[in-house]
Amino acid sequence: MLSGSGRSLANILDHIKSGALDCQVVGVISSLKKARGVEIARSAGIPVEIIRRRDFGSVEEFSAQNTQAIERLAADLVVMAGYLSFYQLPDSLVGKVINIHPSLLPLFGGQGYFGHHVHEAALKAGVRVSGCTVHFVDNVYDNGPYVLQIPVPVLPEDDEDTLACRVFAEECRALPLAISWILDGKAKYSQGQVKFAAGTTP
Repeated sequence: MLSGSGRSLANILDHIKSGALDCQVVGVISSLKKARGVEIARSAGIPVEIIRRRDFGSVEEFSAQNTQAIERLAADLVVMAGYLSFYQLPDSLVGKVINIHPSLLPLFGGQGYFGHHVHEAALKAGVRVSGCTVHFVDNVYDNGPYVLQIPVPVLPEDDEDTLACRVFAEECRALPLAISWILDGKAKYSQGQVKFAAGTTP
C-alpha cells in the first residue's frame, strides 16, 4: 500500500530480484492515481488498484474497499510503504499489516507526521538520534508493536534532506528484514505484542 514515490516498493523488488528476500509482491494498492509508485508497480507487471479517500463519503466505506482489495489478493502480509491515508483495519487483518515510519517511534509519529514533516520535527526538537521503525498496524496512527527499529545519528550540519537520506538508507535495510522475519516466522504478532524466535535480535 503506497501513496507516493514507491521507493520502498522498488527497494523490496530489488531485494527479491537479488534473492535476498524470498517472497512475491502480488499487488499494489495506491491512495493516489498519479503516485510514482503506481508506475513502478506497473513496470514490474504488478497488478495495481487505485482507491482514493476522496471517492468515499466515510473512512468506513474507504476502508471496506481497501479490505476487499486486500482479500482478493490473498496476501500473507500487507506492507504500508509510504501510505498516507487512514485505513481502518478489520479484525481479520490484525497482525497481518506492517508499516514503516521514518523516526524512532513513539517520537514524531501520529497524524500529520510523514515525509519531511518528521525530519523537520526531529531537527526542531534537537534530538541527536533519529531513525526508522517497522511496526504492526492497529487503528491508531503510527501505533502498534514494533518489529524493529534502526537508529540514525543526527549531525550538527543536517537539514531535512540530509537527515531524510540517512534515515531512508536504513529503511532500505529495515523493511526487507522485517518482512523476512515475519514470513519466516521469526517475528510473530501475538495479542498486541511481537514474539521473537530464539536468535532473532530486534
